[in-house]
Amino acid sequence: MTDMPERDWKVLRELKSAALERFCARVLHDAGGIAAGAGADGTNHQRYLMLFRMIQNQDREMALAFDDHRRSTALINLVQLHSRALITEEEFARFTEETRRRVLMVESLGA
Repeated sequence: MTDMPERDWKVLRELKSAALERFCARVLHDAGGIAAGAGADGTNHQRYLMLFRMIQNQDREMALAFDDHRRSTALINLVQLHSRALITEEEFARFTEETRRRVLMVESLGA
């Protein structure tokens, strides 16, 4: 992917911490449900294993969206954040039309 325009790079850097907070809030919410036994008739050990697997999966998701944060990978980071609804539509609108178009195009390809 090509580099993101400087203006958009600055917006992405501003939004990253809010997106990370949203991601973590979702994970903690889901973890709380598993820990409380919501929807599971299993043993404590089974719930622990479910929680462990969920955390592993979410850790991989977090890496895709938040690791390798540099300008040359910023577009793919933005695709990951947008496709996971970790930025609002109002926040997404702060990016240039060209960047938004590119993000939507990549998402439409199933990235």
